[in-house]
Amino acid sequence: MGKLQTEPVLSRLDLVAAPVAAAVEQWSAAVPVDIDDIAVAAIDPELADTAAFCAAYEVGLGESANCVVIAGKRGDTVRYAACMVLATTRADVNGTIRRLLDARKASFAPMADAVASTGMEYGGITPIGLPPHWPILVDARVVAVPHVVIGSGIRASKIVLPGPALGVLPNAQVVEGLAVPAG
Repeated sequence: MGKLQTEPVLSRLDLVAAPVAAAVEQWSAAVPVDIDDIAVAAIDPELADTAAFCAAYEVGLGESANCVVIAGKRGDTVRYAACMVLATTRADVNGTIRRLLDARKASFAPMADAVASTGMEYGGITPIGLPPHWPILVDARVVAVPHVVIGSGIRASKIVLPGPALGVLPNAQVVEGLAVPAG
């Protein structure tokens, strides 16, 4: 995948955030994706942001997925969700995602809240190892990609895995129209 030098994630748990490592170590047979199909690659943390990463490591935007944390509010109740969208799209926060969260208002979660809630670095948040009660909403375009690059919980690496794997993570739901073309 581009210029990435990947290694099996189980052999390089030092390249992922602690909650990601814990989730990988406890990878369930209930997830119908072999842990050996998940790899990790060290990257320059200054190039972790999607556009810079894709350009530097020659990974297509259509092969890179972003995990955005959305906070949906209804009254005093705040619900968080992780949304996986390709870098060629943008999350439909005020449409599809707001309705799925049954929220009156939805927005990107504040950085401090996202980092504190996930135990991951901003710009590296990934759906693997999230709080167990969080829904993972995956745009249907993401699971259609044979292999996709996602965050690893830290800015100094990326995970590469089959796109369909994101749709079968615990609490994952594949959603048509979760994202709209960027433009």
